[in-house]
Amino acid sequence: MPSNNSFSADNQQERLITIGWIVGYIDGEGCFSVSLNKNETTSTGWQVFPEFVVTQGEKSINTLQLIRKFFGCGNVFINRRYDNHKENLYRYCVRSRKDLRERVVPFFEKNKLKSAKRDDFDKFVTILKLMDKNQHLAQKGLKEIAGIIETMNRKKKPRLLESSETIRQISSKRR
Repeated sequence: MPSNNSFSADNQQERLITIGWIVGYIDGEGCFSVSLNKNETTSTGWQVFPEFVVTQGEKSINTLQLIRKFFGCGNVFINRRYDNHKENLYRYCVRSRKDLRERVVPFFEKNKLKSAKRDDFDKFVTILKLMDKNQHLAQKGLKEIAGIIETMNRKKKPRLLESSETIRQISSKRR
């Protein structure tokens, strides 16, 4: 959970305003995502990669620093992709499962998001709980996680679900 010294709030009202600003900002600019990356060094050949991200242009990097200070974890990285932007993009990322579980998740469980992002957050939490039970270390759990990922954010099908082995396994069960 963010520390009580976050932004060194002088009074309770100022702290509540800060919390409201964080929730609103993340509702608009944040992302709770989980990726499945091929990784031959893992027992399943796949790595589950949860992260909480906020992306901003270089002119707004101070906003990312404020959010980082508030949560007391994560890092701000430069993302040199410009896409439609004329400036560098920066990403505030929290990737540590411990920080996600102990700081980010409790904050958003207590201070509810208002947009459709709340649904992605709930699915994100479900995946973290599955990982805490080591479900990501077995094919069955990976497929369950991949199915949840498919319904999040851009609803892009994880490569695990497109792999020829997974397709063979699904096809053989349908026969």
